[in-house]
Amino acid sequence: MTSSGIPDQADTAAAPMERLAEQLGSRVSASAVFGEPVTSGGITVIPVAEIGFGFAGAANTGAGGGGAGARPRGYIELKDGTATYRPLRAPWVNVAVPLATLLAGTVVPLLVRRLAKRRPR
Repeated sequence: MTSSGIPDQADTAAAPMERLAEQLGSRVSASAVFGEPVTSGGITVIPVAEIGFGFAGAANTGAGGGGAGARPRGYIELKDGTATYRPLRAPWVNVAVPLATLLAGTVVPLLVRRLAKRRPR
């Protein structure tokens, strides 16, 4: 506020952003990040996610916006009194690693033989 008690532009622009942040923040809970635990056969699984928030605003116009996103990261397994975090791997890793190993096992011996033939004796 200015000394005359009139809100300045920064206060006017920040007010909508603060309301938006309060509304989104009030909806975030542990279950939004961790999910609801599921128990079966003596094992409890708690899903784990990563949550992100972003906000932007323009001081001149008072316009602004925000958003939130979530993605699964893994799960916590509770079994026999022990908690273990198990990360989720990207699906392409399950294909890329074996394919790279196969390719290296096939191509490297061929390259070694070709280089050996080109070497002067």
